Amino acid sequence: MKNKTSYIILISIILLMLTPSLFASAKKEVQDETKQQTTTQEVVAKYNRIDAETAKAAFDSQKDITIIDVRTPSEFYSGHVPNSVNIPLSIVVDTVLEQYPQKDEKLYLYCRSGNRSSQAAKLLVEKGYTHVYDFGGINKWPYEVVK
Repeated sequence: MKNKTSYIILISIILLMLTPSLFASAKKEVQDETKQQTTTQEVVAKYNRIDAETAKAAFDSQKDITIIDVRTPSEFYSGHVPNSVNIPLSIVVDTVLEQYPQKDEKLYLYCRSGNRSSQAAKLLVEKGYTHVYDFGGINKWPYEVVK
């Protein structure tokens, strides 16, 4: 019986000694995971989501803006924002890199509903463009359209 009690006491002492290192290990894992998430978040670049009114005000007051319609050519020719260029989503990165090499170029993007322009904006920001504005879809553009 005394041997059994000694054995339990010995195991308890060993567990008490190991407990801090187990918690330290778990804490380090949480810190590493948090650091990785923070690093990932810092790397995620941002673009500006704006509404049609804000975009129109910029177009009316600034001269150095590039308006890009990322829809297909047939969609573009069915009606587009004045002064916009058609660069479909499928080729937007390569074309913009070639035609607008300055990374501080003011790029205003739109599509039909805002989905493709959002994708294009994210891709361009990942390539280092710093002034990317997504004003959504032409379906919410209440101003003049060129046909």
